[in-house]
Amino acid sequence: MAQVPTGTTFFIASAYGPAKTTTIVTNATEAVVTATAHGYANGDIVEVSSGWGRINRRNFRVKAATTDTFALEGQDTTNTTFYPAGGGLGQVRKITAFTQITTVMNPTSSGGDPKTVNYKFLESDVEYSINDGFGATSYSMNLDADSINTAGYAACKTLTEVQTDTCLKMVTRSGSIILQPCTVALNEAVKLQDGQINQVSVAFNGNNRLTRYAA
Repeated sequence: MAQVPTGTTFFIASAYGPAKTTTIVTNATEAVVTATAHGYANGDIVEVSSGWGRINRRNFRVKAATTDTFALEGQDTTNTTFYPAGGGLGQVRKITAFTQITTVMNPTSSGGDPKTVNYKFLESDVEYSINDGFGATSYSMNLDADSINTAGYAACKTLTEVQTDTCLKMVTRSGSIILQPCTVALNEAVKLQDGQINQVSVAFNGNNRLTRYAA
């Protein structure tokens, strides 16, 4: 069913648990990670550091958790060209707290477009084009400048200062979830425009592909 943006809520990861070393990451329709006594439960959100570039620095929901293993929900790693066997080791860490960003206005996304390489052989009068990955995806939005005392504003300000990896979580009113690995850049210069409330802007600059869950 089609949706409109109204009702979408935004959260930023504001606390992480300790990193856990991964000793096995399988090639499977949903990659299974072994991390001894990880302590995660189904539905937790984790950040993955991996030798596989396609999942490195990305965020996933935990599924099928046992004492020492869990699956990265929805992440297919069966293609050993992209995910060489044994090459996915690294670390995982759980997001232990998300802080809601309130008073959001005019959210927009940019980037994520396919990158192409055009080439032409001398014997041909027509160019060819091949895909070469995707551009970085970013989100930006305005906030009520008077929300300076809110927890979400404070979290964005702190993350702007330290420039550490974090995760922007968007939840639509149907319950679907978008997880965008990113860094944060809050511009505290207040925009003054007659007929509008005072606003500041914040950008979330993507580090890798986002992850989407239906609900």
